[in-house]
Amino acid sequence: MALQYHLQIDSGDVAPYVLLPGDPGRVETIASFWDEANHIATNREYVTYTGTYKGVPISCTSTGIGAPSTAIAVEELARCGATTFFRVGTCGTFLDHVANGDMAIFDSAMRLDGASHGYAPPEYPAVADHQVVAAAAAAAEGLGYRYHIGTTRTADTFYARHPRPGSSFGDFWQSWWRDHFEDLKRLNVLGAEMEASLILVLARIWGLRAGGASVVLDNVLEVSGESGEFDPEEQFAHGGEAIEKLARLGCETIRHLYEADTA
Repeated sequence: MALQYHLQIDSGDVAPYVLLPGDPGRVETIASFWDEANHIATNREYVTYTGTYKGVPISCTSTGIGAPSTAIAVEELARCGATTFFRVGTCGTFLDHVANGDMAIFDSAMRLDGASHGYAPPEYPAVADHQVVAAAAAAAEGLGYRYHIGTTRTADTFYARHPRPGSSFGDFWQSWWRDHFEDLKRLNVLGAEMEASLILVLARIWGLRAGGASVVLDNVLEVSGESGEFDPEEQFAHGGEAIEKLARLGCETIRHLYEADTA
């Protein structure tokens, strides 16, 4: 297999089990929990480490923000031998009973992204592998984390579709955005993020395994507030500890999968 154009990795550079954060800065944080961690490549938004966690071969590659760059990462990782993908990130929630710091484990996704539609028609489901979901739940229980299993909404935009003017530049707003978040709440949608549906669709198409979990940073209906403005400082204040929890969950999920695969 030739060197991959974007990730700058080759066959043998990655383990079968890969964690997929969006932020390149989170890769080193995740790898800090491993027994051994080797930097493989850095190019654009893509940073890849490979090593071992409690004796389990593991890799971690950042995808950047959103489904299009994630599609490139998953394509090139699969070409180099990756077979199990676990998305680790942050999300908002639409549900009142879900608290900040809880883990949202995704068994399915609403495909409001664009990239997955380049691979499969709208009717094609974005569903996680049941073994991956079970491993994530077992990992959360073992770590003593409060968690929820459900559907996420994957979208391509961060500042659009908020219920009130103020989130998009210049108070740009569309009237059809008004009820979007409330409608998702009525549909019992657990998470709001930007990558999961693409990962689930590609893995299902190719006969590989995928799932994902995000640590909840906010209730999106609450943080949009009366002004509609998003407060980034509030997110930064509790993001660091949350990412460490997420890293532990991702690594333990991979360990559970490996032990089941090799039993």
